[in-house]
Amino acid sequence: MADDTYYMKQALMEAGKAFDRGEVPVGAVVVCRDRIIARAHNLTETLNDVTAHAEMQAITAASNALGAKYLNDCTLYVTVEPCVMCAGAIAWAQTGRLVYGAADEKRGFRKYAPAALHPKTTVQQGVLAEECAALMKGFFKHRR
Repeated sequence: MADDTYYMKQALMEAGKAFDRGEVPVGAVVVCRDRIIARAHNLTETLNDVTAHAEMQAITAASNALGAKYLNDCTLYVTVEPCVMCAGAIAWAQTGRLVYGAADEKRGFRKYAPAALHPKTTVQQGVLAEECAALMKGFFKHRR
């Protein structure tokens, strides 16, 4: 059985794809019963869509894979703390568990809406936080 570190590394690979496309490097995977059922990364520039965050893409893909709108038995791994919009989508999908890497002090949901998640969603933060933060810092350093 894979652990949180393994799945976060998979999310980091997705974030790398975003980086290579010139997108803010956030990646996500959804795991259900020890199997990755969705992979996604930011596509806001590619799709010209401010809602095309990695989490939103992953939730949609996972729902399609399961043929259901609720992700109660799933874990969403994302490289950076979700924003309020994504936290709302995670709540509406009733995602069972959220695991994220780097905190987002400027736009993360904990700052603006700490109660946004579904009450039954459990949260694990800080998994491979340094690696996740380094990718983001490298991206913005490269852009400037």
